[in-house]
Amino acid sequence: MSELVTGEAVALELRPAKLPSRGLAVLLDLAAAVTVYVVVTLGLVAATASLDEAARTAVSIATFVLVLVGGPILVETLTHGRSLGKLACGLRVVRDDGGPIRFRHALVRGLLGVIEILMTFGVVACVASLVSARGRRLGDVFAGTLVVRERVPAGRGGFVPPPPPWLMGRFSGLDLSAVPDGLWLAVRQYLTRMRQLDPRVGSSMAERLAADVAGCTGAPVPPGVPPAMFLAAVLHERQTREAQRTFGGVGASAAPAAPPTPAGAGVPVLPPPAHAPATLSPVAPSAGAGAEAAGNPGPGSGASAGRPATGFVPPA
Repeated sequence: MSELVTGEAVALELRPAKLPSRGLAVLLDLAAAVTVYVVVTLGLVAATASLDEAARTAVSIATFVLVLVGGPILVETLTHGRSLGKLACGLRVVRDDGGPIRFRHALVRGLLGVIEILMTFGVVACVASLVSARGRRLGDVFAGTLVVRERVPAGRGGFVPPPPPWLMGRFSGLDLSAVPDGLWLAVRQYLTRMRQLDPRVGSSMAERLAADVAGCTGAPVPPGVPPAMFLAAVLHERQTREAQRTFGGVGASAAPAAPPTPAGAGVPVLPPPAHAPATLSPVAPSAGAGAEAAGNPGPGSGASAGRPATGFVPPA
Protein backbone atom coordinates (compact mmCIF):
# COMPACT_ATOMS: atom_id res chain seq x y z
CA MET A 1 0.00 0.00 0.00
CA SER A 2 1.15 3.55 -0.77
CA GLU A 3 -0.17 6.45 1.26
CA LEU A 4 -0.87 9.67 -0.65
CA VAL A 5 -1.95 12.95 0.93
CA THR A 6 -4.46 15.03 -1.02
CA GLY A 7 -4.69 18.80 -1.07
CA GLU A 8 -7.40 18.58 1.61
CA ALA A 9 -4.97 16.74 3.93
CA VAL A 10 -6.78 13.42 3.41
CA ALA A 11 -4.56 10.35 3.42
CA LEU A 12 -5.32 7.89 0.61
CA GLU A 13 -4.10 4.33 0.65
CA LEU A 14 -3.48 3.18 -2.93
CA ARG A 15 -2.04 -0.05 -4.23
CA PRO A 16 0.64 0.66 -6.88
CA ALA A 17 0.59 -1.54 -9.95
CA LYS A 18 3.30 -4.17 -10.28
CA LEU A 19 5.60 -4.51 -13.27
CA PRO A 20 3.91 -7.63 -14.80
CA SER A 21 0.46 -6.05 -14.87
CA ARG A 22 1.87 -2.79 -16.25
CA GLY A 23 3.80 -4.67 -18.93
CA LEU A 24 0.68 -6.58 -19.98
CA ALA A 25 -1.29 -3.32 -20.18
CA VAL A 26 1.45 -1.73 -22.36
CA LEU A 27 1.45 -4.74 -24.69
CA LEU A 28 -2.33 -4.50 -25.12
CA ASP A 29 -2.10 -0.78 -25.80
CA LEU A 30 0.69 -1.31 -28.34
CA ALA A 31 -1.26 -4.08 -30.07
CA ALA A 32 -4.30 -1.82 -30.42
CA ALA A 33 -2.17 1.13 -31.60
CA VAL A 34 -0.27 -0.97 -34.16
CA THR A 35 -3.53 -2.41 -35.50
CA VAL A 36 -4.94 1.07 -36.00
CA TYR A 37 -1.65 2.22 -37.53
CA VAL A 38 -1.60 -0.62 -40.06
CA VAL A 39 -5.21 -0.02 -41.09
CA VAL A 40 -4.66 3.74 -41.46
CA THR A 41 -1.41 3.20 -43.38
CA LEU A 42 -3.04 0.84 -45.89
CA GLY A 43 -5.78 3.36 -46.47
CA LEU A 44 -3.31 6.22 -46.95
CA VAL A 45 -1.14 4.17 -49.34
CA ALA A 46 -4.13 3.64 -51.58
CA ALA A 47 -5.17 7.28 -51.27
CA THR A 48 -1.70 8.78 -51.89
CA ALA A 49 -0.58 6.52 -54.75
CA SER A 50 -0.47 9.48 -57.14
CA LEU A 51 1.82 11.58 -54.89
CA ASP A 52 5.59 11.69 -55.12
CA GLU A 53 7.98 9.90 -52.76
CA ALA A 54 8.56 12.90 -50.47
CA ALA A 55 4.85 13.46 -49.93
CA ARG A 56 4.28 9.81 -49.12
CA THR A 57 7.17 9.87 -46.63
CA ALA A 58 5.76 12.94 -44.92
CA VAL A 59 2.32 11.33 -44.69
CA SER A 60 3.85 8.16 -43.22
CA ILE A 61 5.75 10.12 -40.53
CA ALA A 62 2.66 12.16 -39.66
CA THR A 63 0.59 8.98 -39.42
CA PHE A 64 3.17 7.37 -37.12
CA VAL A 65 3.28 10.38 -34.81
CA LEU A 66 -0.48 10.88 -34.70
CA VAL A 67 -1.43 7.22 -34.19
CA LEU A 68 1.40 5.81 -32.05
CA VAL A 69 2.13 8.98 -30.03
CA GLY A 70 -0.92 11.22 -30.19
CA GLY A 71 -3.40 8.35 -29.93
CA PRO A 72 -2.35 7.13 -26.45
CA ILE A 73 -2.10 10.73 -25.22
CA LEU A 74 -5.62 11.50 -26.41
CA VAL A 75 -7.04 8.26 -25.00
CA GLU A 76 -5.48 8.79 -21.54
CA THR A 77 -6.67 12.39 -21.46
CA LEU A 78 -10.26 11.55 -22.37
CA THR A 79 -10.49 8.50 -20.11
CA HIS A 80 -8.61 10.11 -17.17
CA GLY A 81 -5.82 7.53 -17.20
CA ARG A 82 -7.74 4.44 -18.33
CA SER A 83 -6.40 3.23 -21.65
CA LEU A 84 -7.59 0.02 -23.27
CA GLY A 85 -4.83 -2.11 -21.76
CA LYS A 86 -5.11 -0.51 -18.33
CA LEU A 87 -8.87 -0.94 -18.37
CA ALA A 88 -8.46 -4.65 -19.18
CA CYS A 89 -5.90 -5.11 -16.38
CA GLY A 90 -7.76 -2.99 -13.82
CA LEU A 91 -5.16 -0.20 -13.71
CA ARG A 92 -5.39 3.57 -13.79
CA VAL A 93 -2.99 6.51 -14.00
CA VAL A 94 -3.51 9.10 -11.24
CA ARG A 95 -1.64 12.14 -9.99
CA ASP A 96 0.64 12.05 -6.98
CA ASP A 97 -2.21 13.39 -4.85
CA GLY A 98 -4.64 10.74 -6.10
CA GLY A 99 -6.58 12.99 -8.48
CA PRO A 100 -7.31 12.32 -12.17
CA ILE A 101 -4.66 13.24 -14.71
CA ARG A 102 -4.98 16.03 -17.26
CA PHE A 103 -3.60 16.70 -20.73
CA ARG A 104 -0.18 17.85 -19.54
CA HIS A 105 0.34 14.67 -17.52
CA ALA A 106 -0.65 12.47 -20.46
CA LEU A 107 1.56 14.54 -22.81
CA VAL A 108 4.71 14.12 -20.68
CA ARG A 109 4.05 10.41 -20.20
CA GLY A 110 3.43 9.91 -23.92
CA LEU A 111 6.52 11.80 -25.12
CA LEU A 112 8.85 10.03 -22.70
CA GLY A 113 7.11 6.75 -23.46
CA VAL A 114 8.39 6.98 -27.06
CA ILE A 115 11.96 6.88 -25.72
CA GLU A 116 11.36 4.44 -22.85
CA ILE A 117 9.10 1.97 -24.61
CA LEU A 118 9.24 2.33 -28.39
CA MET A 119 12.87 3.26 -29.04
CA THR A 120 14.46 1.02 -26.36
CA PHE A 121 11.87 -1.79 -26.54
CA GLY A 122 10.80 -1.17 -22.94
CA VAL A 123 14.22 -1.79 -21.36
CA VAL A 124 14.51 1.69 -19.81
CA ALA A 125 10.95 1.56 -18.53
CA CYS A 126 11.48 -1.85 -16.90
CA VAL A 127 14.71 -0.77 -15.19
CA ALA A 128 13.14 2.46 -13.91
CA SER A 129 10.09 0.58 -12.57
CA LEU A 130 12.28 -1.94 -10.75
CA VAL A 131 14.40 0.78 -9.17
CA SER A 132 11.46 2.98 -8.12
CA ALA A 133 9.84 2.28 -4.76
CA ARG A 134 6.35 2.64 -6.24
CA GLY A 135 7.09 1.09 -9.63
CA ARG A 136 7.15 4.36 -11.59
CA ARG A 137 8.92 4.77 -14.92
CA LEU A 138 10.60 8.00 -16.04
CA GLY A 139 7.43 9.29 -17.64
CA ASP A 140 5.60 8.96 -14.31
CA VAL A 141 8.45 10.64 -12.42
CA PHE A 142 8.56 13.69 -14.68
CA ALA A 143 4.78 13.92 -15.05
CA GLY A 144 4.08 13.46 -11.34
CA THR A 145 1.82 10.46 -11.86
CA LEU A 146 1.40 6.95 -10.50
CA VAL A 147 -0.17 3.80 -11.93
CA VAL A 148 -2.43 2.17 -9.33
CA ARG A 149 -4.70 -0.84 -9.21
CA GLU A 150 -8.41 -0.11 -9.31
CA ARG A 151 -9.62 -3.67 -8.82
CA VAL A 152 -8.41 -4.64 -5.38
CA PRO A 153 -9.44 -8.07 -4.06
CA ALA A 154 -12.13 -7.71 -1.44
CA GLY A 155 -10.88 -8.49 2.03
CA ARG A 156 -12.73 -9.56 5.12
CA GLY A 157 -14.91 -7.03 6.81
CA GLY A 158 -13.54 -5.18 9.78
CA PHE A 159 -14.01 -7.12 13.01
CA VAL A 160 -14.41 -5.14 16.21
CA PRO A 161 -12.84 -7.14 19.07
CA PRO A 162 -15.17 -7.53 22.04
CA PRO A 163 -14.14 -6.21 25.46
CA PRO A 164 -12.97 -8.63 28.16
CA PRO A 165 -15.71 -10.22 30.26
CA TRP A 166 -14.76 -8.30 33.39
CA LEU A 167 -15.54 -5.02 31.58
CA MET A 168 -18.97 -6.10 30.32
CA GLY A 169 -21.61 -3.73 31.69
CA ARG A 170 -19.13 -1.70 33.72
CA PHE A 171 -19.90 1.49 31.77
CA SER A 172 -23.68 1.13 31.72
CA GLY A 173 -24.09 4.37 33.65
CA LEU A 174 -22.07 6.57 31.27
CA ASP A 175 -23.79 9.33 29.32
CA LEU A 176 -22.82 8.61 25.72
CA SER A 177 -25.12 11.15 24.09
CA ALA A 178 -22.40 13.84 23.93
CA VAL A 179 -19.96 11.69 21.93
CA PRO A 180 -20.11 12.80 18.25
CA ASP A 181 -20.59 10.33 15.43
CA GLY A 182 -17.19 11.17 13.95
CA LEU A 183 -15.47 10.09 17.15
CA TRP A 184 -17.42 6.82 17.20
CA LEU A 185 -16.32 6.19 13.61
CA ALA A 186 -12.69 6.87 14.50
CA VAL A 187 -12.91 4.47 17.48
CA ARG A 188 -14.43 1.74 15.32
CA GLN A 189 -11.80 2.15 12.60
CA TYR A 190 -9.02 2.02 15.18
CA LEU A 191 -10.39 -1.15 16.79
CA THR A 192 -10.77 -2.91 13.45
CA ARG A 193 -7.23 -2.06 12.34
CA MET A 194 -5.22 -1.82 15.55
CA ARG A 195 -3.44 -5.12 14.84
CA GLN A 196 -2.11 -3.67 11.58
CA LEU A 197 -0.60 -0.57 13.20
CA ASP A 198 2.82 -0.11 14.68
CA PRO A 199 2.62 -0.79 18.45
CA ARG A 200 3.84 2.68 19.41
CA VAL A 201 1.58 4.44 16.92
CA GLY A 202 -1.39 2.30 17.96
CA SER A 203 -0.78 2.96 21.66
CA SER A 204 -0.61 6.73 21.22
CA MET A 205 -3.72 6.69 19.03
CA ALA A 206 -5.63 4.63 21.61
CA GLU A 207 -4.65 7.04 24.39
CA ARG A 208 -5.77 10.03 22.35
CA LEU A 209 -9.10 8.46 21.40
CA ALA A 210 -9.73 7.32 24.99
CA ALA A 211 -9.03 10.85 26.24
CA ASP A 212 -11.47 12.29 23.70
CA VAL A 213 -14.20 9.82 24.66
CA ALA A 214 -13.61 10.44 28.38
CA GLY A 215 -13.80 14.19 27.81
CA CYS A 216 -17.17 13.84 26.04
CA THR A 217 -18.64 11.50 28.65
CA GLY A 218 -17.28 13.40 31.67
CA ALA A 219 -15.87 10.23 33.25
CA PRO A 220 -12.11 9.50 33.17
CA VAL A 221 -10.64 6.22 32.08
CA PRO A 222 -10.62 3.87 35.10
CA PRO A 223 -7.13 3.23 36.48
CA GLY A 224 -5.64 -0.05 35.42
CA VAL A 225 -7.80 -0.31 32.26
CA PRO A 226 -5.80 -0.12 28.99
CA PRO A 227 -7.10 2.52 26.56
CA ALA A 228 -7.86 -0.05 23.85
CA MET A 229 -9.98 -2.13 26.25
CA PHE A 230 -11.74 1.02 27.44
CA LEU A 231 -12.62 1.94 23.87
CA ALA A 232 -13.85 -1.58 23.13
CA ALA A 233 -16.02 -1.63 26.27
CA VAL A 234 -17.53 1.80 25.60
CA LEU A 235 -18.25 0.94 21.96
CA HIS A 236 -19.84 -2.34 23.07
CA GLU A 237 -22.02 -0.43 25.53
CA ARG A 238 -23.16 1.94 22.79
CA GLN A 239 -23.99 -0.94 20.46
CA THR A 240 -25.93 -2.64 23.25
CA ARG A 241 -27.97 0.50 23.87
CA GLU A 242 -28.67 0.93 20.18
CA ALA A 243 -29.85 -2.68 19.95
CA GLN A 244 -32.11 -2.25 22.97
CA ARG A 245 -33.52 0.98 21.56
CA THR A 246 -34.16 -0.65 18.18
CA PHE A 247 -35.43 -4.07 19.25
CA GLY A 248 -36.47 -3.43 22.84
CA GLY A 249 -40.23 -3.16 22.10
CA VAL A 250 -40.35 -6.03 19.66
CA GLY A 251 -40.31 -8.74 22.30
CA ALA A 252 -43.14 -7.21 24.33
CA SER A 253 -45.37 -6.58 21.35
CA ALA A 254 -44.67 -9.96 19.85
CA ALA A 255 -45.30 -11.91 23.09
CA PRO A 256 -48.03 -14.52 22.60
CA ALA A 257 -51.31 -13.85 24.33
CA ALA A 258 -52.29 -16.00 27.30
CA PRO A 259 -54.41 -18.99 26.26
CA PRO A 260 -58.09 -18.76 27.16
CA THR A 261 -59.08 -20.40 30.43
CA PRO A 262 -61.08 -23.56 29.70
CA ALA A 263 -64.53 -23.95 31.19
CA GLY A 264 -64.45 -25.47 34.62
CA ALA A 265 -60.76 -24.75 35.32
CA GLY A 266 -61.23 -22.94 38.59
CA VAL A 267 -64.75 -21.46 38.12
CA PRO A 268 -67.55 -23.73 39.41
CA VAL A 269 -70.26 -24.44 36.88
CA LEU A 270 -73.77 -24.86 38.37
CA PRO A 271 -76.05 -27.52 36.86
CA PRO A 272 -79.13 -26.25 35.03
CA PRO A 273 -82.48 -26.44 36.94
CA ALA A 274 -84.64 -29.46 36.33
CA HIS A 275 -87.73 -27.40 35.36
CA ALA A 276 -86.94 -23.94 34.18
CA PRO A 277 -89.77 -21.51 34.92
CA ALA A 278 -91.68 -20.36 31.91
CA THR A 279 -91.19 -16.77 31.05
CA LEU A 280 -94.50 -14.98 30.73
CA SER A 281 -94.85 -11.74 28.94
CA PRO A 282 -96.71 -9.05 30.83
CA VAL A 283 -100.38 -8.63 29.92
CA ALA A 284 -102.28 -5.41 30.08
CA PRO A 285 -105.05 -5.43 32.70
CA SER A 286 -108.56 -6.20 31.36
CA ALA A 287 -112.13 -6.24 32.57
CA GLY A 288 -112.02 -9.89 33.73
CA ALA A 289 -108.75 -9.60 35.44
CA GLY A 290 -110.36 -8.21 38.61
CA ALA A 291 -112.77 -11.10 38.80
CA GLU A 292 -109.98 -13.64 38.66
CA ALA A 293 -108.09 -11.74 41.28
CA ALA A 294 -111.21 -11.77 43.51
CA GLY A 295 -111.32 -15.57 43.51
CA ASN A 296 -113.55 -16.38 40.58
CA PRO A 297 -111.19 -18.03 38.19
CA GLY A 298 -112.53 -18.90 34.80
CA PRO A 299 -112.79 -22.38 33.45
CA GLY A 300 -109.75 -21.87 31.24
CA SER A 301 -107.49 -20.52 33.90
CA GLY A 302 -105.90 -23.86 34.57
CA ALA A 303 -105.11 -24.38 30.94
CA SER A 304 -103.79 -20.87 30.54
CA ALA A 305 -101.32 -21.37 33.38
CA GLY A 306 -99.17 -23.56 31.17
CA ARG A 307 -99.14 -21.32 28.07
CA PRO A 308 -98.37 -17.71 27.45
CA ALA A 309 -101.17 -15.23 27.85
CA THR A 310 -102.91 -13.96 24.73
CA GLY A 311 -104.97 -11.13 26.19
CA PHE A 312 -108.33 -12.98 25.74
CA VAL A 313 -110.36 -13.67 28.87
CA PRO A 314 -113.15 -16.35 28.56
CA PRO A 315 -116.59 -15.49 29.92
CA ALA A 316 -117.42 -16.33 33.52
